[in-house]
Amino acid sequence: MQRKFFRTGNGYSLFIPKVIIELLKIDPENDFIEMQIENDILKIKKVDEKK
Repeated sequence: MQRKFFRTGNGYSLFIPKVIIELLKIDPENDFIEMQIENDILKIKKVDEKK
């Protein structure tokens, strides 16, 4: 799946399809995510609430 960034304010946003949000079990209204870059790959994961 390919996506383009789009400008929002002073930064850029990336549209993430609902099916991906559901597969990651993320509630976009309440959950936080963590982003990492490894070997030029952007990794996104839900923050563990228990930590």
